[in-house]
Amino acid sequence: MSMDIRVLRLRTMLRVLGVIIGLTSLSKLPSLLYALAFGEQTWSVFLGSFFGSALIGLGMWWPNRQVRYDLRLRDGFLIVTLTWVSASLVSAPPLMFGPPYLSFTQAMFEVTSGLTTTGSTVISGLDSLPRSVLLYRQIQQFLGGMGIVILAVAILPMLRIGGTQLFRAETTGPSRDTKLTPRIAETAKALWMVYVGLIALCAVAYWVAGMDLFDAVTHAMSTISTGGFSTHDAAFDYWKRPLLDWIAVFFMILGGTNFALHFLAWRKASLAPYRNDSELKAFLSILAVTSLLITPVLMFGGVHAGLDVAFRRAVFMVVSAMTTTGFTVGDFHHWTGIAPMLIMIVAVIGGCSGSTVGGLKVARVVMVLRQGLRELRQLVHPRGQFLVKMGGHRVSGSVVLSVSGFITLWMVCFMALVLGMIASGLDMLSAFGGVVATMANLGPGLGSVTYSFGATGDLTVWLGTLGMLLGRLEVFSLLVLLTPAFWSE
Repeated sequence: MSMDIRVLRLRTMLRVLGVIIGLTSLSKLPSLLYALAFGEQTWSVFLGSFFGSALIGLGMWWPNRQVRYDLRLRDGFLIVTLTWVSASLVSAPPLMFGPPYLSFTQAMFEVTSGLTTTGSTVISGLDSLPRSVLLYRQIQQFLGGMGIVILAVAILPMLRIGGTQLFRAETTGPSRDTKLTPRIAETAKALWMVYVGLIALCAVAYWVAGMDLFDAVTHAMSTISTGGFSTHDAAFDYWKRPLLDWIAVFFMILGGTNFALHFLAWRKASLAPYRNDSELKAFLSILAVTSLLITPVLMFGGVHAGLDVAFRRAVFMVVSAMTTTGFTVGDFHHWTGIAPMLIMIVAVIGGCSGSTVGGLKVARVVMVLRQGLRELRQLVHPRGQFLVKMGGHRVSGSVVLSVSGFITLWMVCFMALVLGMIASGLDMLSAFGGVVATMANLGPGLGSVTYSFGATGDLTVWLGTLGMLLGRLEVFSLLVLLTPAFWSE
């Protein structure tokens, strides 16, 4: 590749990254306005951070604003990875120079957790923080839920050049090439319309059920984004209202469902897209079975005496875990028997492709299981012809191999992070729970990191940050940058 083309590619990437950083800077404005309106002293921190990040974005975009180059898929992987890293970097200062005055390491963990909708935290004492800071944390999850890059593709016509590659690199699951509309920018807009619409409905439901308007809006953001940040240390236990728990369960399930189904159901004014989706059926089946398994454990394990409370707690936690939202119940650290491990397992499975959840995704897990069963039948009937099907349609061998490769690499990264966290000083249970919490984008873990990473060392925190990025970028997008072939032409 000639030097001129290399420079052209680099300048195009800087142009795109500059716009996205500038877009990220806007996340400070709601908290700035809230602080000014209600007399909170944090306004100066948000104002300085806004101008700082906006100037960085402008400085990257302005010299390259006239540059045009058709981005390829490999460029999309690099830009998306750099987007999440740079967005975290420019989002960290408000938490460093204002309450809760985190270190750089902790602030990077916190904002990465927000943007990747993980929900893990290093902060305790949420109830004492200024509301402008709490709002800022929730907005990070709002932006990260559908994805910063998808937002950029949706609202910035200048990114339509190469927008398809960015969209493919950003979206999750094995169905990333699915387009709801002929133009990729229109698809991105449709997804964001559905996303914002669900948040509005969720906020109204929370408000009617007893939350004040601030809590209703902020918790709606973290519910539909399946992020799990709360404005209170006790999360939903702060209100002690069963109705709020059930509303959260309903909307977490919607957040864990493929957003293409929501769009199609709205456009066709029909529930048929939901009824005909095999991945959604498997998702709901796993939720139901796991909830029924955990309920008697809570009843007879001394955690809850009544069936109604045990069932509600089990359903809430299972849905929260499998959608990788990460809202917790206050007694989760007392759960015994198989209950905590089942929670971790469903979190690793995750929700549906094309949703805001983390984890492996139900479609991939089901596909690999069916491939395993196919191999068993093939051993019994060597001359038989057996197919792997999803939704009644044959899945090609290349797709099955791709999914198997993804899960293999995901597990290798998982084990490497567990070993790293053990080496950093965590016990085995905490290390396992910490990697599930971060790489599966769950939020809560086990052991010493059940509710917070605040008491762990810097190495553990950085490993958790890396795990969140690996999980949000679905391993391939980050690991492909480490291969020599990616950089060679």
